[in-house]
Amino acid sequence: MFYSPQDGHPFRHNPFKALVAPRPIGWIATRAKNGEENLAPYSFFNAVSDEPLIVMFSSGGEKDSLTFARESGCFVAHSVSEAMFDTMNQSSATYPRGVSEIAATGLQCVDAEKVDAPRLVDAPSALECVVTQVQQPLDRNGNASSYWMVFGEVVGVHIHDDYLTDQGRFDSTKAALMARCGYLDYAIADHIVEKKRPKEP
Repeated sequence: MFYSPQDGHPFRHNPFKALVAPRPIGWIATRAKNGEENLAPYSFFNAVSDEPLIVMFSSGGEKDSLTFARESGCFVAHSVSEAMFDTMNQSSATYPRGVSEIAATGLQCVDAEKVDAPRLVDAPSALECVVTQVQQPLDRNGNASSYWMVFGEVVGVHIHDDYLTDQGRFDSTKAALMARCGYLDYAIADHIVEKKRPKEP
């Protein structure tokens, strides 16, 4: 099976997101200059550098997460456990302007340590980030996408003690981290395989 996406696809639903999967979910918390807070899950999210530590989330259109991150120059990216799955999904609903998803879902949050944004207390991990770039990806003809990529350098790391092993490793399976697949599908990190890299030939 082959098709050119520029000509459409022969399926009932576009398979693209199912092909680039599973994708980690970045549960992005931001605060506007006027104090409004926003919380939204993004599956177009990932680490893009580990020296320095940089993550990126991509927003379809100019949503509050993008607007608030631009205003404040920061955001906090949380991972999502299976225990928080339903709440995370609820936070993706469209609330009226001025209604905080954090308050609407009853999540407990505190101020981040190093950036002006809220942090979810019960999330498996939280990355406090300072915005370094905001840009639109371009197609092969140089035309801007409707998406906006927000890059942030990690300046603070929180790891929930419940998910740290005695060896000081983060236990993804105990946290049962959620990831996004295509369609309405999600994956749960309940099976991890370890393999050493091959020796140089």
